[in-house]
Amino acid sequence: MSLSNDTIESIAALLHDAERDVRDVVKVTDAQPDLTTERAYDVQDALRARKLARGVRLVGMKMGLTSYAKMAQMGVDTPIYGFLGSDNAVDDGAAVETSALIHPKVEAEIAFVMRDALQGPDCSVEQVLAATECLLPAIEVIDSRYENFRFDLPSVIADNTSAARYVIGSKAASADGRDLESIGVVLEKNGQVVEVGAGAAVLGNPARAVAMLVDMLHARGQSLAAGSVVLSGAITAAVAVEAGDDVQVRIDGLGSTGLRFV
Repeated sequence: MSLSNDTIESIAALLHDAERDVRDVVKVTDAQPDLTTERAYDVQDALRARKLARGVRLVGMKMGLTSYAKMAQMGVDTPIYGFLGSDNAVDDGAAVETSALIHPKVEAEIAFVMRDALQGPDCSVEQVLAATECLLPAIEVIDSRYENFRFDLPSVIADNTSAARYVIGSKAASADGRDLESIGVVLEKNGQVVEVGAGAAVLGNPARAVAMLVDMLHARGQSLAAGSVVLSGAITAAVAVEAGDDVQVRIDGLGSTGLRFV
């Protein structure tokens, strides 16, 4: 049975308020087991509308479940996506207040800044690279609104794929001729290397994740806007953080970015 639009709005309100009030809730499918992935994206759209209505600007998009291992673990054959609002953005090197988060974790990613809009279907890696203004190193802070970071696929889609904060570097790098598959990534916490990886961890090539995002948006009658920031997916495993932690990401040829938790 398809959930009513009133139920979709009530789920969006629950997740919106959980983030605002910094409190965790049980995954939404506990109360709404009929929530499908398609309707979960309707919840996400309703959540975005609530944020935009209170003055948040849409900055871009993010991809999740972009490793084949993660997809297998969740029993899916395609990644998922969420949106990035101006309330998620953190300046390079700035402090993030842990009191505004529930149980934050950090991941190293490559950010694409889009010069041109892209529309599906059948978006290609070549089209993504041609439409890319620049690449930047990025750290995504994920913070599920669910108890103990436990969720299923519809629940995490509805919760905007655990989006919380992100920071991108300040030195733009061209995508032209860059080997994104073998590009090396180092995630450091408090001066110690905690994770390393390569671009191929994201669907074999991070640009492929962006192409897939464009096609997924097309399937819902949407497109990727010019000027969008796109977090292409986690290259490293997520690392838990707390007040006092200093996190840095270094990516070959793209430079570094970082943030502090207070």
